[in-house]
Amino acid sequence: MSDKVYNVLFLCTGNSARSIMAEALVTTMGKGRFTAYSAGSQPAGAVNPFAVEQIQATGYPLANLRSKSWDEFGAADAPQMDFIITVCDNAAGEVCPYWPGHPLSAHWGFEDPAAVAGSDEDKRAAFHKVFRQIMARVQLFLSLPLHMLEKNAIHHELKAIGQSAIQENPPC
Repeated sequence: MSDKVYNVLFLCTGNSARSIMAEALVTTMGKGRFTAYSAGSQPAGAVNPFAVEQIQATGYPLANLRSKSWDEFGAADAPQMDFIITVCDNAAGEVCPYWPGHPLSAHWGFEDPAAVAGSDEDKRAAFHKVFRQIMARVQLFLSLPLHMLEKNAIHHELKAIGQSAIQENPPC
């Protein structure tokens, strides 16, 4: 079995909710096989507190959470990414920076829970729903036998995960 640790970058426009939750899920669920990062094309500058609530249960260090620009990951000293995944439709349509190493890319669209209006309970429910949807796709991604697949097959599977139907209540 390969000892390679795969780097995954999740992109969204604001980097305050979906990409942040995906970063925490991949890093914790990947159990050392994956290190995830997140960034935004126009970072909000703060992590949404409802996203933080969802992440708390994962054991991911909350001190690591910050809204940041994707420019950080295009710098010469940035970690080289194996995978780039956009999680919002706006970021998927933007022209991304050059990513060294030609990482595989895919789009996994999720509704924006930060756009939900209403009570805190309505917002909390929207974040929980999207968190569970991200978790379901992350489980599919992490189950891929990456060390045995060739690059084109992985790319195909990565894109297929983004197009997969999302269960409302995936198993924990």
